[in-house]
Amino acid sequence: MPKKSVAEIIVDTLVAAGVKRVFGVVGDSLNGITDNIRTRDDIEFVAVRHEEGGAFAAGAEAHLTGDLAVCAGSCGPGNTHLINGLYDCHRSRVPVLALAAQIPNVEIGTGYFQETHPERLFRECSHYCELISVPEQAVRTIESAVAAALGQRGVAVVVLPGDVAYLETEAPEVRLPTHGRRSALRPSEADIRQAAALLNAGEKVTILAGIGCAGALDELVHTAAALQAPVVHALRGKEHVEPGNPYDVGLTGLLGMPAAYHALMDADTILMLGTDFPYRQFYPEKARVVQVDIRPENIGRRTRVEIGLAGDVADTLRQLLPHLTLRTDRAHLEEAQQRHRDDDAHLAELATGEAGDTSLHPQHVARLLDEIAAENAIFTCDVGTPTIWAARYLHMNGQRRLLGSFVHGSMANAVSQAYGAALVEPGRQVIAMCGDGGLAMLLSELLTIRQHKIPVKIIVFNNSALSFVELEMKAAGIIEYGTELDNPDFGALATAAGLKGFRVSDPANLESVLREALAHDGPTLVDAVVKRQELSMPPTIEVKQAAGFGLYALKALMNGKGSELLEVAKTNLFR
Repeated sequence: MPKKSVAEIIVDTLVAAGVKRVFGVVGDSLNGITDNIRTRDDIEFVAVRHEEGGAFAAGAEAHLTGDLAVCAGSCGPGNTHLINGLYDCHRSRVPVLALAAQIPNVEIGTGYFQETHPERLFRECSHYCELISVPEQAVRTIESAVAAALGQRGVAVVVLPGDVAYLETEAPEVRLPTHGRRSALRPSEADIRQAAALLNAGEKVTILAGIGCAGALDELVHTAAALQAPVVHALRGKEHVEPGNPYDVGLTGLLGMPAAYHALMDADTILMLGTDFPYRQFYPEKARVVQVDIRPENIGRRTRVEIGLAGDVADTLRQLLPHLTLRTDRAHLEEAQQRHRDDDAHLAELATGEAGDTSLHPQHVARLLDEIAAENAIFTCDVGTPTIWAARYLHMNGQRRLLGSFVHGSMANAVSQAYGAALVEPGRQVIAMCGDGGLAMLLSELLTIRQHKIPVKIIVFNNSALSFVELEMKAAGIIEYGTELDNPDFGALATAAGLKGFRVSDPANLESVLREALAHDGPTLVDAVVKRQELSMPPTIEVKQAAGFGLYALKALMNGKGSELLEVAKTNLFR
């Protein structure tokens, strides 16, 4: 049997698993891996400027393809920089493998330079995390890591001391026995009949659909038709539930709109499909609930569930449909659909601007992006208000994709996810909707884009504040503090970094700037100066929120911020 170095065994296994690239920052403890990649033409090393950005980029690749993606960090700080991006990947359940280099094997435990213990650090954000301490472990460890990441849909980490990477051992042919295979999980026929009986007994049935509906749109629409049920989607389900779906009535939750909120709250029966929507205050207290999820541990942990069906959504709905009684009463559905039309009309009213104004309504930016962007564009969005505008104004059509940090909720994800997506889909339009705070946090990744000439389009919603945090403070009756951002001209900064930069504040110029930026054949950044005091109202206002905002207004006046209250009113009330 031939012998190979541990590094070569690892890279051979990654190639056999279909990996095309490794995102990371080089370092001496990674030299064994990167030097092996250097000699090959079937895999590349994508040098990023910050390992966290590399982890976000790998997550975007895994999200779009469903296949294994890889990132790497050198020992100590190099791999600890990965941890936030890996948390995002793991909580988003995308298959990512991280190569975490380690100090020389003989020095572990001595307090050596840059010593950490990655096998402990990454344990909470991975399904598999093991150290290769001797070369004979290499084959089983890397093959087990690939199987864990793909099979359990999450992160696997292989910790590799830099000296061990060069050691040789016997190298059998790579075997990944579960790679490319898929098992079906279906509920029993008795459970299906019980669930159908409960749904048939309901008078007002609403479907709450999430990311587990990927690939199940036809089954979802047929089920909604049978039950005459409005379909409410969770944010991660938007790209899979919304396209061409006449029963979809929008997004619920803090970022949602009234139609979806009332469709759930007015229901006496709810069918949850592939969603772990976490906000308990947006579930009705007395509705009967059937929940379908491929992960049994998700069933019943957000709201009280009467019947839980562990299974793939599409397969389960195909089992369920023949047992449903076709409903003729459309009152609940039609009320939700009318509310949804009203919501769309209201959003359209807000998404405008007046020529000569000194700043933009962010809704206007998002609406024009939606109208101008390619039919198959990939969008990424930063956490905070860019996610709100993406959720409310982008229309998914079955070709477009939407990525964000929707579970982990990290800042600074959009730019790195955008270049990760663009490398997977060369020639496809990729648009990052960034907050000014998010862009600034990983500003280094503009240089990654420049270095690799990745033609992403970055739109910065620049309101000189951490504005979503300010909204939370206002709702709690707190004067904002520590949220103001003294920003540069991001367009000029992008130009200096080698991108084509723009800055726009007059609504009259917005469309032409966006069109030019999206049409450019290289990377671009648009610094869109938007109004700081734009309120993104939740779908319903609780008494404590109203009281909180009133308390904020009183405190603002007492603190000499009356002009800010006037600006809030001008921006939101007089439109």
